[in-house]
Amino acid sequence: MGLGCGPPKRWSLNDTYGFIATFFDAQTRTYNYRAASRCIRPQPQSRSFSVAQDSNTSSSRTEPQNPKAAPPPSHVQRGFHTYFVTHLPSSSLHPDSRIQTGPHHGLPRAAAAPHNAVSGAAPVSPPHLPPNRDLTVVRIPLRSAKHHFGVAESRGSRPYNEDTNQAGTIDMPAFAKRAPISLVRSTMNKTGEGTSADSAYGDPQIFYFGVFDGHGGTQCSDFLRDELHGYIEEAAQEFELKSSLRALRKERRPDAESPVGSTDILSDTEAGGKKKLDQLDIKGSEAVAAKANIPEISKHGAIQEVGNPDAVEGARPVPAKASQSKALRLQKELVEEYKKTIGGYFRRFHPPYFNLKQDPDTPEPPVSVESVLTYAFLRADLDFVGAQARKPDPDDPYVADNALNLDEVLGKPHHLPPSGQGIGGRTRFKGGSTASVALISTPTPAPFWHPAASSTLLVGHVGDTRILLCETATGLPHPLTSDHRPSSPSESHRLRRFAASFVTDSFGEERIQGLANSRAFGDMGSKRLGVSAEPELTRTELGPAQYSFLVLMSDGVSGTLSDQEIVDIVKEAKTPEQGAKDVVAYATEVSSDGDNATCLVVRLGGWERRSEGGLGSLGTKEIRDFRRNEALDPRRDIR
Repeated sequence: MGLGCGPPKRWSLNDTYGFIATFFDAQTRTYNYRAASRCIRPQPQSRSFSVAQDSNTSSSRTEPQNPKAAPPPSHVQRGFHTYFVTHLPSSSLHPDSRIQTGPHHGLPRAAAAPHNAVSGAAPVSPPHLPPNRDLTVVRIPLRSAKHHFGVAESRGSRPYNEDTNQAGTIDMPAFAKRAPISLVRSTMNKTGEGTSADSAYGDPQIFYFGVFDGHGGTQCSDFLRDELHGYIEEAAQEFELKSSLRALRKERRPDAESPVGSTDILSDTEAGGKKKLDQLDIKGSEAVAAKANIPEISKHGAIQEVGNPDAVEGARPVPAKASQSKALRLQKELVEEYKKTIGGYFRRFHPPYFNLKQDPDTPEPPVSVESVLTYAFLRADLDFVGAQARKPDPDDPYVADNALNLDEVLGKPHHLPPSGQGIGGRTRFKGGSTASVALISTPTPAPFWHPAASSTLLVGHVGDTRILLCETATGLPHPLTSDHRPSSPSESHRLRRFAASFVTDSFGEERIQGLANSRAFGDMGSKRLGVSAEPELTRTELGPAQYSFLVLMSDGVSGTLSDQEIVDIVKEAKTPEQGAKDVVAYATEVSSDGDNATCLVVRLGGWERRSEGGLGSLGTKEIRDFRRNEALDPRRDIR
C-alpha cells in the first residue's frame, strides 16, 4: 500500500540546490560550534624554547608571564586549504530555465507575455539577475581542477610509498612584484569571467605546492606534508610580514558597502590573454637544438645519461615590510637553540638570508620573504629532531635508559607544531625526508595560469627532489633546484670542516654517514655533521605566458629521466593531470631500481602553446622509445 495519495513528485534541479543548501547550512553550524569550542581553550603565543623543570612534563610553548597581557588568539586552528577560492557569475548558479515549471521572473502571471520580435531582443540572462552580473564566491578543490593541476604517484617496486605531496593555498601576505597601474583592480572592467578571490590578508591568494621524499619511513615526510605550510604561515605572522602590494592596495574592511560578490575582474579579452600568446617569439628547432640537453645512444647501444644541471640563478631578495627588531630577535634565538641543542656544525652556524647583525653596509636586506621561509624550514627541522631525541630508541635500550644522550641531539622539550598535534610516533624515528615547495603570488586578481598574468614564484628546496619550469618560446626546461649531494662543490666545501671523510658507495657516489643527500629534514644521527635543512631559495618572476607549466617531482622521476624528457612528456598531455600520470607511468616503466615516483604538474600562462617552441615534444622521442623497448627486453636483467 503506498503512503502517498497522488502520483510521485518528480525530483527537479531546484530540489537538488535546496538539498545542497541545507547540507552546507548544517555543516556551517557544526564548524562554528567546534571553532567556538577551540577558541575557549587557552592558546599559547610564544615560540621560544623552554626547558622543562620536570622530565615528565609534556612539551608546550612558553606561556606569557602576565596572563592579562596575553593577546587573544589571532585565529582559530584550521586544516590546510586544499582548495582555492574563485568568483563565478551568479547566473552560473541559477538552475536551467528549460526545466522550470513556472516563470523565472517576479511579475504576476497576468503580466507575463511571450517574447516576440516586436518587443525587442530577448534578454541574455534571467531578468531577476542584476545587470552588472554580480559574482559569487565558490571553493574549488585544487586536486579536482585537472585542467590546472595534476598529481600522480607510484610506489614502484618498493613495499610502500614514502613520498608525500601537498597542494593548496596558504594564508600569508603577498610577495609578488607590483603590477603596472593598468592592471590594478580599480581599472578593471566587470565581466562574467571567473577569477581568483582574495585571501584573509586582502591580497590575491598565494598558492602552495610541495613534494616530500621520505627515507627510512614516512614519519618525516608525513610531518612535512601536514605541518610545513603551517610553519611558513606562523613565521610570516611572527615576523609581522606585510604585503608587498599594500601601498598599491588600500586596506579593505568587509562591510555592507563592499560585498564580496562585487569584485572587479579581468577577462581574457580585456587582459589581452590571446594577444600575449600571439606575441610570443617562438624559437625554431635550429635555434634550440644546440641548447637541448638530451641523452644520447652510443654506438654500443648504451644510453649516455646527462646529469641534472644546477638551478638557474634567481632574482635577488626583495626587502619586505616587517618588524626588523622582532625578526632579528627570532633569528638569533633560533641560531642559539641550534648551538645548544645540536652543536657540531651548528656551533658556527650562519643561515643564509639571516641578518644576525644590524649592519647597514650588508648587501642583504634585513627582512625578506626568503628569510621567513628559511626560518620556517629550520624551525620545523629543529622541532622534529628535538621531538625524536626525547623518545626511546628501539634499537638501543641502554642509550634509551640514559638520562642524557651524550652522543646525540640533546632531548629538549620541543614546540608543538602549528596544528597542535604531536610529532611522530612513540619511538624514535631516525630517518628523514627531502622537500621542495613552490609558492606563487600574483599582484592582480587574475590567477597565475591566465596568459596575461604576471606572478612571482618562490622555491624552497632541500635534498634531491626537483622543480622545473618549461619555457614557452623554446620548450626547454629551467631547473629551479640543485641536487644537494656531498660530491657537489658547494656542499663539499660546506661540509669538509666537520665531516672527517666521505664514503664512496659501489655506484661511485659519495655519501655522508650512509646518506646520499647532504641536506634533509630529520636524520638526527647526522645533524652534527651538517646535514641541515637550510633551504636553497630561488625567486623567479613569471612574465605573461613566459612559461607553460611547472613540474615538481621526487628523485624516483628525476633520477631516471632527464629534464628534457620530463617536460616533453607533459607537452604531449592534454591536461596537467594526464601529464603527471604519464610522467610517473613512464618513469616507473623504465626505472631500473623501482624507486617511489611522484610528480605534480601546474599549469601556467603559456600552456596553450606548450608544444610549439623549439623541438616540441619530438626532441626526446627517440630516446624515450629506446628506453621503453629496453625496459620490455626480457634479457634486461641478465645483461
